[in-house]
Amino acid sequence: MTELKNDRFLRALMRQPVAGRYLPEYRATRAEAGDFLSLCKNTPLACEVTMQPLRRYPLDAAILFSDILTIPDALGLGLYFETGEGPKFRNVIRSEADVAALPTLKAEVDLDYVMNAVSTIRRELNGSVPLIGFSGSPWTLATYMIEGGSSKDFREAKKLMYGQPEVMHRLLDHLANSVIDYLNGQIRAGAQAVQIFDTWGGVLITWAYREFSLAYMKKIADGLIREHEGRRVPLIIFTKNGGQWLESMVDVGADALGLDWTTDIGTARARVGDQVALQGNMDPAMLYAPPARIRQEVADILSRFGNGSGHIFNLGHGITPDVDPAHAGAFIEAVVELSGEYHR
Repeated sequence: MTELKNDRFLRALMRQPVAGRYLPEYRATRAEAGDFLSLCKNTPLACEVTMQPLRRYPLDAAILFSDILTIPDALGLGLYFETGEGPKFRNVIRSEADVAALPTLKAEVDLDYVMNAVSTIRRELNGSVPLIGFSGSPWTLATYMIEGGSSKDFREAKKLMYGQPEVMHRLLDHLANSVIDYLNGQIRAGAQAVQIFDTWGGVLITWAYREFSLAYMKKIADGLIREHEGRRVPLIIFTKNGGQWLESMVDVGADALGLDWTTDIGTARARVGDQVALQGNMDPAMLYAPPARIRQEVADILSRFGNGSGHIFNLGHGITPDVDPAHAGAFIEAVVELSGEYHR
């Protein structure tokens, strides 16, 4: 087991004291691969793009380069990407028969390219920083599988959820089992923390969120490997637009909650106390601002969180494509310089 030289990220997740897909080099590597999905499935190139941000910026962790929709693709839905339109599936799930026909995922076989990427990246990191693995949440995966891609109103997914809830539950249970197998495979391959991205949980009303999204994230949390290589494997859950449900999210059993930029981090901390760490949560669009304004926003977020441990400073969602890398650098520099006053 390689000694971990920088474990600040893992210690922050455990609330202990801590004292880029859009880089130009990423675009060049993607062009070399041919397309996004081919890049995900090419182990050396997936490793390369994971390492690229670490060469540019003083980051405390690396996140696996992959996509949240690898599970539906492995289940036979035929993932592809249309330029300017995002992910799409050649096959969709709309009926009980469609759900019944889904195969059982064997992640370490069906998604071996992800496991190969994890183990390769882990070797390349050589203990410099920890590696984060991830998956989409069952609800989020289900929306893509039912809609056939992105959606503005989630009409088909909600039609199935409200009209045939028992069918939706069977689909979500199948996906929860798949995510458990997938994330455990990543952990065995070398991921040292894992995150569940519930991108579309926030489109649900409260009771439906708890029944159709949160319950299945709890099932995943209960089924994950939580100790590996002599360390705890922290779990982060993130529901976009889910700030109103933080207290319920705590009950899932994760070590940290991700926050988007619509939730005040000081208010969030007051609500959850020291039960979990908090990850977030600067508005990604702030990176369009001048560096001095970015620095001011970083200082404000740190001040609102306040003194103490358990804050992983991050953007409140993914970085936007046309952000100047120098502005991302100014953001990271500000976090490094200013956080010591608060997180000792």
